[in-house]
Amino acid sequence: MGQDEEELNPPSSWFRHSAYFSVALVGTLLGFVEAASAAEGSLVLVPDLTMVVALLVFFVLLIFPVDRFLFQPIFQALDARRDRIAGTRARAEQLEADAAAALERYETAVQEVRAESEAARKEALGGAREASQSETDGARQEAEASLLRAREEILRDLETARATLRQQAETLAREAATTVLGRPLT
Repeated sequence: MGQDEEELNPPSSWFRHSAYFSVALVGTLLGFVEAASAAEGSLVLVPDLTMVVALLVFFVLLIFPVDRFLFQPIFQALDARRDRIAGTRARAEQLEADAAAALERYETAVQEVRAESEAARKEALGGAREASQSETDGARQEAEASLLRAREEILRDLETARATLRQQAETLAREAATTVLGRPLT
């Protein structure tokens, strides 16, 4: 309860006493005014003592029924209103606390989901990189194997060509020597 609420809802005993005093003062003033107006054209500064006593007795007699039938129901309604306001404020504070807790849970859940999705993304990216690397390595190994086979084939063909050229060179050299010498070589 803040200072504003205390100003709006003063303590009920003080409020009741001030209400009683106000009613007594108004009743007394009305009695004086009535007594003063009853005088015949002259100003009466001191009221009739019997009238003052009668008004005070009447006032005292009216305090209890007015309190019971007028002030107490008003004060009860004000107290009930104050209690309802306090209850509503307490519920509002509870709802605010619940909303803050729900917001905190939501933010935590969002952060967890973001972390999980980031981990899944990194895992998928790592898997894709590994797959790409393995495919690249496989293709590189296949290309190297193909290149090695081609080199081997070229070397075989080269050796075969050299052997064939040697035979042909020997054959041509014999034929040339036979032609130049005019006789066959043995």
